[in-house]
Amino acid sequence: MDEVFQFEGFRLQRPGGDLYRRDECGIFVPIAIGSRALDVLGVLVGRPGDLVSRREIIAAVWPSTVVEDSNLSMQIAALRRVLDDGRAEGSCIQTIAGRGYRFVASVTRVKSSPVLISGQLSGNGAEGPPAGQAEPRSSATPSHSRVTPSIALPKKHQRLPRGILAIIAGALCLLAAVVALRNWPSLSPWGDISAPRLSIVVLPFVNLGNDPEQQYLADALTEDLTTEMSRIADMFVISSGTAFTYRNKPVDTKQIGRELGVRYVLEGSLQRSSNRLRINLQLIDSGTSAHLWAERFDRDMTDLFVLQDEITSRIAFRLNGELATAAASHPTDQPDALDYTLKGRAALDIRPISDHYEQAIHSFEQALALDPRSVEARSWLALVLITRVLQNQTETAFVDISRAKELVEQVLAAAPDSPRAHYVRGQILRTQSRCEEAIAEFETAISLRPNLPGAYANLGWCKFLTGSIDEALPLQEKALSLGPRDPFVGTLYIRIGLMELLQSHIGEAISAFEKADNISARDTAGVHAYLAAAFALQGQTERAATELAEARRLDADGRYSSIARLRANPHLQTTKIDDFKSPKIEGLWETTFLAGLRKAGVPEE
Repeated sequence: MDEVFQFEGFRLQRPGGDLYRRDECGIFVPIAIGSRALDVLGVLVGRPGDLVSRREIIAAVWPSTVVEDSNLSMQIAALRRVLDDGRAEGSCIQTIAGRGYRFVASVTRVKSSPVLISGQLSGNGAEGPPAGQAEPRSSATPSHSRVTPSIALPKKHQRLPRGILAIIAGALCLLAAVVALRNWPSLSPWGDISAPRLSIVVLPFVNLGNDPEQQYLADALTEDLTTEMSRIADMFVISSGTAFTYRNKPVDTKQIGRELGVRYVLEGSLQRSSNRLRINLQLIDSGTSAHLWAERFDRDMTDLFVLQDEITSRIAFRLNGELATAAASHPTDQPDALDYTLKGRAALDIRPISDHYEQAIHSFEQALALDPRSVEARSWLALVLITRVLQNQTETAFVDISRAKELVEQVLAAAPDSPRAHYVRGQILRTQSRCEEAIAEFETAISLRPNLPGAYANLGWCKFLTGSIDEALPLQEKALSLGPRDPFVGTLYIRIGLMELLQSHIGEAISAFEKADNISARDTAGVHAYLAAAFALQGQTERAATELAEARRLDADGRYSSIARLRANPHLQTTKIDDFKSPKIEGLWETTFLAGLRKAGVPEE
């Protein structure tokens, strides 16, 4: 007999069962959620109140498989979106920073077969059935309306009085009618569809080869990317179940847009050549069939599971920015708060980003003037304010930090699981030299949304400043893989170069610093100083002298005139906020960077 766990209006039936939520009538209705998330939940509810380490969960859910921690974080975030909806006292899954998770809700374990409503659910990013098992549906009937559920009862209760059956049938018909009316604009072939500004369908990825493993990856990418996109605020995403009804059909993006009521269509294809996998993507405006964005990924097929997660996270992050920019470009007669929020986000995607802080701030302020409670506008405004503080691009740092802190606390009071708010709180803590506390905030942000490059980058930076250099470098590389076009990618290369230099990996350090120098919109004295030290340690005295001369030319305060002057002003980047917090890092700084500068010709005094 299956084991059933009950907690706070939910039932989890294990093993091999599903998750159900009690509705207003007291009936348990199934919730569409991925099987991995259910497995994670099964581990946690089986040990309520206990700290369950990340290693234990991964071993139970992914046995005999090597996976990244971000896969677990992704499943935890999916569970929180469902379980914490409407919960007043915070998440029922508590994060113990750096250790694991604890399920804090009260759990009752029973052995019974509950009366449940069954039926395929679909909606905003809900996972549909596997492509090969999806029931055929007319493409004119999109499944972002809920499918009328059927009744599944234990055998001894299957015969109900006709009157009760009639009431149930009538209620379900009424529900279906209400859903149809709500979705009438997208179902009607005659209506003037006004698709949501951020609305998309991820069409089934096309497998250009005959490899069944490649077909699995194509289907998995479609479903995972749909789920990732549904986590973005204000995003309307057609379920993968509906998307799969368009498999192997001619693609008419205008027709798809009309049928599903979406503004954007994402097409993708996979092709394998030997041990290489190529993925091509196109983002299309369904109203005009114009191609807005295209990208290609070429990867080794060494680990399909890791590859799937990397590509999904990277695409979702990039699409988030592209959709915001595209939506902001649409003309609007009477812009609302979302329009101004999108315009602010679009301003932050223009290089160099520092030249557009004021424009972004103005847009977010306009959004708040129209909707003072907007969580998105407040969190984005807080992000811009604290970012320009960290980049030394403001003369009102104290005011900006205070305003950002106020905004973040307002957001977290209204939306405690906002990943951006936790990320900004971490950045605020950085400005206060409270790296240990910032680490916990960055980890929380990653657990809620595993595709935030900045969260990985600054988590790694704080770990570096506190001495955990071995953990820091992979986190910078993870940030780089997720956001290779991020506006702060030059900073990532500086950090990577510094971490390699301090570990005496001189060749790797030089490579990273040179990439940073090529990417940077403005010359940075620090990069040339690092290169001078690295070349000197390699014995390339002429190159070292050239780089040192350039560092001194660009330096505004003369710190590279002597070791004593540099010791008095040892800041690692343009920011004057971050200082070393670890004797270990200070020691490595002395034996590598300062030693290299001495060899390059920098005097002691």
